[in-house]
Amino acid sequence: MTQSAFAYGIGIGTQNNRGEWLEVYFPQPLLSPSRALQQALGNCDNQSSLNRNKLSALHQTLEAAGEASEAVLVAALLDSEAPVVAVLLREDSAPKTVPEAYLKLHLLSHRLVTPHGSVLDGLFAVLPNVAWTSEGAIAIDELPERQLAARLRGDTLEVSSVDKLPKMTNYVVPAGVRIAHTARVRLGAYLGEGTTVMHEGFVNFNAGTDGPGMIEGRISAGVRVGSGSDLGGGCSTIGTLSGGGNIVISVGRECLIGANAGIGIPLGDRCTVEAGLFVTAGTKVSVLDSQGQVLEVVSARELANKADLLFRRNSISGAVECLSNHSAVELNSELHAHN
Repeated sequence: MTQSAFAYGIGIGTQNNRGEWLEVYFPQPLLSPSRALQQALGNCDNQSSLNRNKLSALHQTLEAAGEASEAVLVAALLDSEAPVVAVLLREDSAPKTVPEAYLKLHLLSHRLVTPHGSVLDGLFAVLPNVAWTSEGAIAIDELPERQLAARLRGDTLEVSSVDKLPKMTNYVVPAGVRIAHTARVRLGAYLGEGTTVMHEGFVNFNAGTDGPGMIEGRISAGVRVGSGSDLGGGCSTIGTLSGGGNIVISVGRECLIGANAGIGIPLGDRCTVEAGLFVTAGTKVSVLDSQGQVLEVVSARELANKADLLFRRNSISGAVECLSNHSAVELNSELHAHN
């Protein structure tokens, strides 16, 4: 009996002049594909490039297996001259090729897996650095020739970025979100329904929001923000990869990180960090009682994941203080209407 595979996708992408993959677009990636679909793919394992003959045969097999939606997609790809690839990940392991890496990034942005819900070890080593342009992805060493060709025909080749990861919205726009500046959300971001990312907000890959939420600050790689939380303008979250750290930074439900503030510890639910205050794991924090008296001084890491805390800086002494937070963040429902 065919064992259940981890994920599957058939995609259309871009290669350089040497036939190496630069990027792949997977219109409808699948988690835990059916056994019938796996059997239709036959000996496909991890990655198979598909020419027109293979696509035609696959289309017939999918129709016979009753995989209607996949058959429709394959039929559409038959009319394309661009390279096509099928990826079947039989297990959730580190990506070894560009198509495998792109499938895993698509799974995140399609909300099929959550941040840290898939193995992404070595992702950056697999992905090439690419020029993302008005004519699509272009290999860096082929860019000058393409720029000259554009000029000779009276055009300008617009290069929007040079990076290993593209912007998410060129591949998928999740339902129920608003993104004011699309270049600030990378493919592989997970945006839950009801999320608003304002112009200065940023969401990295393998990171994101449960939604709803207002993001005017930075969600770094590996960071997950709980529902109902608000990241104020210019605030930051330290990514899991920063400085070689292995602590998973997260923000709980109904939290507020004030403008230009930041965290280097995971916050529990209903926590507030005062504007301008950056709390790192080693920050010394004076824990106050209900009368404002210091109970103890601890490193902020000892307060990680604890709920209902307010972090502030004493404007006279400069000490970082922590006390019970008696108010949860309430998001403005009008600002989070996405229809």
